[in-house]
Amino acid sequence: MTQEYTGSGDPAKSLELLWRNRPRPTRGPKPALTVERIVAAALRIADAEGLGAMSMRRVADELGAGAMTLYRYVPGKGELLDVMLDAVYGELPRRPIAGDWRAKLDEAARANRDLYLNHPWMLQVAVSRPPLGPNVMAKYEYELAAIEGIGLTDVEMDATVALLNGYVHGAVRSAVEARQVIQRSGMSDKEWWLAHVPHLDRIADVEKYPLASRVGSTVGAEFDAPYDSDHAFEYGLARLLDGVATLVKDRR
Repeated sequence: MTQEYTGSGDPAKSLELLWRNRPRPTRGPKPALTVERIVAAALRIADAEGLGAMSMRRVADELGAGAMTLYRYVPGKGELLDVMLDAVYGELPRRPIAGDWRAKLDEAARANRDLYLNHPWMLQVAVSRPPLGPNVMAKYEYELAAIEGIGLTDVEMDATVALLNGYVHGAVRSAVEARQVIQRSGMSDKEWWLAHVPHLDRIADVEKYPLASRVGSTVGAEFDAPYDSDHAFEYGLARLLDGVATLVKDRR
């Protein structure tokens, strides 16, 4: 899987693009392109074909422009990737949620999961140096607000948000991979499982692997598959929030 990194471009130029602080020409012909059109074209390519298919030349072709024309608006792929990611984060609803901090974190996790499922190429982007654009900042503000005033220190608040986002990232990766294997193999998880069931008695050694045999059989019977990404997400999210609840309770 292709791996890209945010923050790989020129920081000053990325910030200009993210916040649209680049001066617009006041004279001369009207610009043929805009940053918004370029980002939209790049997103169409990444959504349809994956991040590996997205290049400056490919985006230029999508827009019917020369590759060199793009560089008048976006310095390079690194800066473009920063703006793409910030633009996608702008799709997060960030709506007011009734209830306590747990309901709010739960909603944030689900919204992030949906975003990844809609844009799987995001899993190919490492964001240890996040693009500091308006939508990234709004996302961070929204998620921090969910746990403001519950007794955590600022450092713990940041770590809790990072923990939640890291969990969602890992859980969604499994879900996306499960979708991809179905598409590429032409066989559903249930079909794969049922094809293996008749042969399990020949390879299973219940005496040697009693727990694996028992638990694996139970899971297979429950989901008609060796794994269910939706159940795994729900279970893991609940346990993560339980852990935060324990920390909050210990502070009171």
